[in-house]
Amino acid sequence: MASRRSFSLFSALFSTSAASSSNPSPRQLKDLAIKDLITQTIAENRVVIFSKSYCPFCTRAKDLFATHLPDVHVKVLELDLRDDGPDIQGYLAQLTNQRSVPNIFINQMHVGGNDDLQALYKKDGVKALL
Repeated sequence: MASRRSFSLFSALFSTSAASSSNPSPRQLKDLAIKDLITQTIAENRVVIFSKSYCPFCTRAKDLFATHLPDVHVKVLELDLRDDGPDIQGYLAQLTNQRSVPNIFINQMHVGGNDDLQALYKKDGVKALL
């Protein structure tokens, strides 16, 4: 199972030259916006799944919540349907050491992918995290 890492609101805000520069480049501004989007999304939602609409593993992860935990709100960001999807996936790879989707967070803790979620669910670990 992938290692679980606690995700702090501030851990995503790595120091960058944009943070200290008085004139950040457009790329630096975009990177900061991506970090802020991810940080805010994870902080404001109990469950977040960074997904791709065509991915069968993502579908299984979303189905687990829909079928077994229907009362739990799941925030899903379909990266293939967003212009900034590749940037989000790139930053998630830096943050979690996981490039693949789904990339799942429960109560700000990185759970991993679908296999990790399914294994955690079988051990009643998902309910414990919620």
